[in-house]
Amino acid sequence: MPHLRLEYSANLDQKADMSAVCRAAHEAILSTGLFEIGAPRVRAYPAPHYAIADRHVENGFVDMVFRLGAGRSAEDKKRAGDAIMAAVAAELAPLLAAPHFALSLEVVEIDPALSWKKNSMHARLRDQ
Repeated sequence: MPHLRLEYSANLDQKADMSAVCRAAHEAILSTGLFEIGAPRVRAYPAPHYAIADRHVENGFVDMVFRLGAGRSAEDKKRAGDAIMAAVAAELAPLLAAPHFALSLEVVEIDPALSWKKNSMHARLRDQ
């Protein structure tokens, strides 16, 4: 269970392919070797209402939160975060080259006592 949630300013819908961003992030998560194929979930949500910095009309943001189960080392969590940030930054390079964009990522470890899951995909994918 790693889940990556991207919240972004809705003005980016005209400037970036958020489906491609999700695919790049998903590939980055799997490339770490830390998670099995049935585990990652990546999703993006536009924020239609926002106020950023000086409220310049061109300002935009992508804020990412990567939640993962407990038990991984700090080095593994950092490696996953580095991979995600690099992949998303590469996908959004034109925005990062402009003076109106902010990209952020936070890695959050989930308390296993407070997390419930049911997943029928794992069995199917493990048999492949």
